[in-house]
Amino acid sequence: MNTIFNFINQFFAFLAPITDTIWDFPTNINWYKNIPILGQFSFPVILLIGVGIYFTIRTRFIQRHSFAPAIKIMLARQSPQQGISAIGSFMLGLAMRAGPGNIVGITGAISIGGPGALFWMWVAAFFGMASAFTESVLAQLFKEKKGDEFVGGLPFYGKRLLGNNHFVGFFLSCVFITYALFNIPAQTFNVFSAIGAIAQATTGHQYSHQSTLYYTIAVILVITCAFTIFGGIRRVVAYSDILVPIKAVIFIGISSIIILINFPLIPYFFREVIIGAFAPHAIFGGAIGTALVQGVKRGLMSNEAGQGTITMAAAIANNRHPCEQGFVQSFGVFFDTMVICTMTGFIVIMAHVWTGSVDGVIWDSVRASKITLYLTSAKALTPSFLATSVEIIMCACYGLFAFTTLLGMISFAEISANFISKKNSFIIIIRILGALIFVPFGILTILAGLELGNLWYISDLMNIIMVYLNIPLLLLGLPFVLKALADYRKNKGTPFDSKQYGFTTECWNGKDDVK
Repeated sequence: MNTIFNFINQFFAFLAPITDTIWDFPTNINWYKNIPILGQFSFPVILLIGVGIYFTIRTRFIQRHSFAPAIKIMLARQSPQQGISAIGSFMLGLAMRAGPGNIVGITGAISIGGPGALFWMWVAAFFGMASAFTESVLAQLFKEKKGDEFVGGLPFYGKRLLGNNHFVGFFLSCVFITYALFNIPAQTFNVFSAIGAIAQATTGHQYSHQSTLYYTIAVILVITCAFTIFGGIRRVVAYSDILVPIKAVIFIGISSIIILINFPLIPYFFREVIIGAFAPHAIFGGAIGTALVQGVKRGLMSNEAGQGTITMAAAIANNRHPCEQGFVQSFGVFFDTMVICTMTGFIVIMAHVWTGSVDGVIWDSVRASKITLYLTSAKALTPSFLATSVEIIMCACYGLFAFTTLLGMISFAEISANFISKKNSFIIIIRILGALIFVPFGILTILAGLELGNLWYISDLMNIIMVYLNIPLLLLGLPFVLKALADYRKNKGTPFDSKQYGFTTECWNGKDDVK
């Protein structure tokens, strides 16, 4: 068995240079690298921020108007006969957004690019809100009915925007399903890491991967995932409505306490972030591009703006107007990055992690594991009598982040798969692949003592592939989004009729059944 796992791990190792090459292009070409200022910025960074700026201008800074409508829409009492509520779609989207990347991704970005990476993450998130608005409105416009549910997202609007070409949607659906399923083993590992760390912190004993504890976790995880996933999207939403607020409130609450305990360091935090964004320390290469690339790259993995993945959650919601879901998911980008990720940034930066000296800890061993680095930072800022409690709570949050992301990956793969076939037999196959094959596969690698770290490279690679597939579609679909936005502003969010604007859709045709 170990031979098989080692082969798989080594097979994915070849993705590392490919992923780095794509993310760094064309800064890895000498003539481009020598161009002043511009030579520090890779094409993915230019594309993501550039498109976000373009959408921001074309929508007349939609970010300014996202907060109040989003909160009003989510708090409105809804009993939809079809689809899920706006708050349900927000929680499902946040289940994916607020994942382990909010902790280890941000910690990694800061440890590689310096504190300035957090500043560029904020910038990318601000403009990413416009990208999230655009893709979410498109997902709503071109969603389809499936019984008493809606399905839609990237494959559905991709097909419509490229001349109703079914092959386009089929291809996009296959790519996304691949992306989602291959992210499952890594999230499974994160769940085990979190629970193992809690057990170790509680008992002081380090448990073997072959211990009863790990086998117990394995059984419970498979049963829990299968029970939730096979209950369909509505059951997943019902649980995400509970788990997402719990993990967010606990994480933000504990982080806020740690920040308040270290209140005198707050000015230091902002100084390091601002200075690091424009004049990085030499330890990080001394180039703005390093901080900027890390900020945008890890910001994308966290808030997923412009990637097309959250469009699955946006499409299944029941709204009176397509723009309502745009506001909701745009607010999701803000909450994920500006609130949750910033909490991580506060702790890591205030603990001076990049100085290479954490009291009583060998720096290299800490830096090798981003979750260890984060927990070490949190404990360094906490009174010793609270350190163990903080570690346990943060590990619990980390485990919840991973678990909800795990459920989100399988659910979004299912929604995307509806483009290929809406038959229950086919959807059950996707559920089996996710809950009963890829989750157990991830568990087996852990029980065998392998971390399959190279699977992270496929995540980075698929993230940028999704961006390259989605961004051109957003540019093509922008005229439809602007028509919907003009209607929303003119008619104050009354039910939308696409026929008034020269195009037809399945769900926005002026009938009263979708409101």
